Amino acid sequence: MDKQQLIDCQNRIKPFIHNTPILTSRLLDDMVGGSVFFKCENFQRMGAFKMRGAANAIMQLSEAQKQNGVVTHSSGNFAQALSLAAQSLGVKAYIVMPSSAPQVKKNAVKGYGGKVIECEPTLEARERESKHIVDSYGATFIHPSNDDAVILGQGTACMELLESYPDLDFVVTPVGGGGLIAGTALAAHYFGNSCATIGGEPSEVDDAYRSLISGKIETNKTTQTIADGLKTQLGDRNFPIIQQHVQKIIRVTEAEIVAAMRLLWERLKIVCEPSSAVAFAAVLKEKNQFVGKKTGIIISGGNVDLDHLPFGRS
Repeated sequence: MDKQQLIDCQNRIKPFIHNTPILTSRLLDDMVGGSVFFKCENFQRMGAFKMRGAANAIMQLSEAQKQNGVVTHSSGNFAQALSLAAQSLGVKAYIVMPSSAPQVKKNAVKGYGGKVIECEPTLEARERESKHIVDSYGATFIHPSNDDAVILGQGTACMELLESYPDLDFVVTPVGGGGLIAGTALAAHYFGNSCATIGGEPSEVDDAYRSLISGKIETNKTTQTIADGLKTQLGDRNFPIIQQHVQKIIRVTEAEIVAAMRLLWERLKIVCEPSSAVAFAAVLKEKNQFVGKKTGIIISGGNVDLDHLPFGRS
């Protein structure tokens, strides 16, 4: 994937996405000891960056493929993103969701026009049901993070950030399935001025951190993290990009994630989900690296369960 593909992608999806705001806070700058610029994808359509990749992936399909629809398996933001992108482009979307997914998320997918197909809450069941839909309806499967068109779409958030602040020293993103950090790393490489990409990852699901060390895609034995959007693992399309263009991944504890999330709510006055706070938590954890530097942080989404906020009561 090259520079021109990113430019083409940005131009292609522009009518279907928001150029989200970039927020700053003097207090948070002082805490870090440098300048921090928050790219707020919580204000993106459907509330997360994943709208970018979903739109680009559908727009890259042939007319025949669009006629047969698209399918993905997801219990979270990509389920909503693909549904809304498909609705915006007049394409049918089949969304395979585990039966254990919150009803509010299933309702959101249906609200965006997606057809929900429930399955057992295992990866094997998700993949089996997705294949059944592909075989039965001729729908095109779109992976939430391990797809070239999706990766390019996610990279456009960093492109917009660099258009406003071209001299960033670092850009930091959360790491889950790897689509966002891979796209961001490509954008930083092609459009930044010696801008390094760093990932933030929960210690409880540190497969990407271990993958960079071992040189092969690692998995997690448990997924006990509040950052529910980061429980997935890297894929064969995004991992080589991460290996080549990501400087490091910083692991953070659950308490550090909650503390960072609270700071973002209190100081930026925004609703962001736990997964989004992981990148800022990483900067706070190893802030010596960011002292005196200009750092961009991708706030990946704002789809949070308001009935179960993690902040303790004093």
